[in-house]
Amino acid sequence: MGDKTQLLAMLLAVKFRRPVPIILGIFVATVFNHATAGLVGAWVASALGPVALRWVVGLSFIGMAGWVLVPDRIDADEAQRPPRYGVFGTTVVAFFLAEMGDKTQIATVALAAHYRNLVAVVAGTTLGMMIADVPAVFLGETIAKKVSLRWVHAIAAAIFATLGILTLLNVGKLF
Repeated sequence: MGDKTQLLAMLLAVKFRRPVPIILGIFVATVFNHATAGLVGAWVASALGPVALRWVVGLSFIGMAGWVLVPDRIDADEAQRPPRYGVFGTTVVAFFLAEMGDKTQIATVALAAHYRNLVAVVAGTTLGMMIADVPAVFLGETIAKKVSLRWVHAIAAAIFATLGILTLLNVGKLF
């Protein structure tokens, strides 16, 4: 919550006022991006031994906890560019690029490495992205005014930190 993809969803919704192609574009971009990230995570899991993997994944989750506390911003220039590929194409390209190296992509890599179930991880992270971004499309700026992003970031950081600590303590096998 409160990351650049939600800001991008809000900006696209305000600019184009066509929620269906925007939502479909978000979905296509997210599936493609998270499937790629999941494949990287699966490769990492196969390349590392279980002990090294546990440390990499655990420290990645703890790193994500810190990173989630830094809110994302999107440049005003990105929002003002004319749609070269229509609403759907613009959304796909913008969301795919916005997710490159982003928190959710890194989290997808870590989750795929940890759980070793590519389909479930990609489905779960894509569903999470849709749950976070679709309301942003429909509610636009209203969300930003009503939701305390400071609290959302703090809760997300606590979840990532907990996952990291549990993974380092080898408790992750319970999940």
